[in-house]
Amino acid sequence: MRHARHTGFTLVEVLVALAVLAIALAGIMRVTSQAISTSYTLRERNLALWVAQNRLVMHQLKRDWPDTDTVDGDAEMAGGKWFWREQVSATPQKDMRRIEISVGRTADSKDSLVNLAGYLRRVAPTSGSTTTSNPATKSGPIQE
Repeated sequence: MRHARHTGFTLVEVLVALAVLAIALAGIMRVTSQAISTSYTLRERNLALWVAQNRLVMHQLKRDWPDTDTVDGDAEMAGGKWFWREQVSATPQKDMRRIEISVGRTADSKDSLVNLAGYLRRVAPTSGSTTTSNPATKSGPIQE
């Protein structure tokens, strides 16, 4: 009498296959969660950079000459509240100010997501005109 040959997998083979599959799926889940975390962090940093750039451009548009001081404030962007800190310092050029802007989700400057440094130039008032055509005398941010 001949014995029928069993075709199929043994229990040990099935367990080994399941173990390999579990390890592969765990690795895929880890990579996916890291990608999601990185995407969220990049979004937050990008929004914080926009807040900082808005502050720098606001100084340019107002053509103001900020005092050398540290100023804190907050802004609304993308449905969230952002806290910024501006540190204005003098430069060797008497008509230039350095502004370093830190932005984060909390008021604590140690938790800032982005730091942006720029420079503003003092605009000499022109008589009889509110604008100037000489680009060398226009106020504008210079980003580092």
